[in-house]
Amino acid sequence: MQYIQHKFYLNAACTRKGAVDRSYVERLHHLVGEFKPGVKLLLFAFEQAHDQAGRAMPEHTAFHVPNDYARDVARRYPRHFEWVCSIHPCRTDAIDALESAVSEGARAVKWLPSAMGIDPASPKCDAFYRALARLDVPLICHAGEEVAVHGAADKNANNPLKLRRALDAGVRVVIAHCASIGDDTDLDKGANGPRVPSFDLFSRMMAEARYRQHLYADISAVTQRNHSLEALRAIIEHQDWHHRLLNGSDYPLPGVLPLISPRLLAKAGLLDSAIVPVLDEIQNYNPLLFDFVLKRNLRAGTQRLPVNIFHTRDFFSRRAS
Repeated sequence: MQYIQHKFYLNAACTRKGAVDRSYVERLHHLVGEFKPGVKLLLFAFEQAHDQAGRAMPEHTAFHVPNDYARDVARRYPRHFEWVCSIHPCRTDAIDALESAVSEGARAVKWLPSAMGIDPASPKCDAFYRALARLDVPLICHAGEEVAVHGAADKNANNPLKLRRALDAGVRVVIAHCASIGDDTDLDKGANGPRVPSFDLFSRMMAEARYRQHLYADISAVTQRNHSLEALRAIIEHQDWHHRLLNGSDYPLPGVLPLISPRLLAKAGLLDSAIVPVLDEIQNYNPLLFDFVLKRNLRAGTQRLPVNIFHTRDFFSRRAS
């Protein structure tokens, strides 16, 4: 299968906690080692919360995966891993940290604004956005409701419309999960605009011609129970989006059995019921393989997700000259 020649990415919530940490990395190493040569996982660093002056706030930090840790794990297992850095744009050394991370192999930058204390629409991000555009480094940013990680910023920080500022600066932006959970203020109608599904705002942005060269999204977590089935159906049906969608696993969540129900997806007509028992067996054996096989079998009528969504290497390999 061609997908094995391309990398896909996941959230690797590693910590510096000795045996637990080693066990987590060994588990990832084992899971990806069962795929054919060529598959790599992108390990995500995760920045601390910071205030708008760029000061770290460990007391408001849910968890922290330092850049050098993600880098070192990737270096230790170059056959199976690469890495993504995470840098708060208000840090006084943000641009230096970005340039250093890119020189050390970072493939992208990861943000979860509400957890990290980032307002993506703030002018304070502009210098960082210019650096991202200059270096041609993608920004992978959570959008929509966040239910797993608490942090320093208002939940409105995850409004997908706030990412217009990065897009207008020429940054390649990947909206995580297609913003397929929660509601946000329609900022296009003003600061006090109505609350609408975050996915509707994402869909609006995907339809805008000016963003077709820079706006992307990943399909991690879109099959989880707390995400909209109608959003998932739309993701499958929107063929015009497919060349801008990227696979992501959101690991370790595919291994948490209650979070994804193939039976419910089959009941909704998004999966052939005959494959449900097979998926149940695969999930118990290898959650990464389960996530891949599940998504490759999703359907809306006769429409399926095309194989190019699972070929993400080229997207993350591009570099500015």
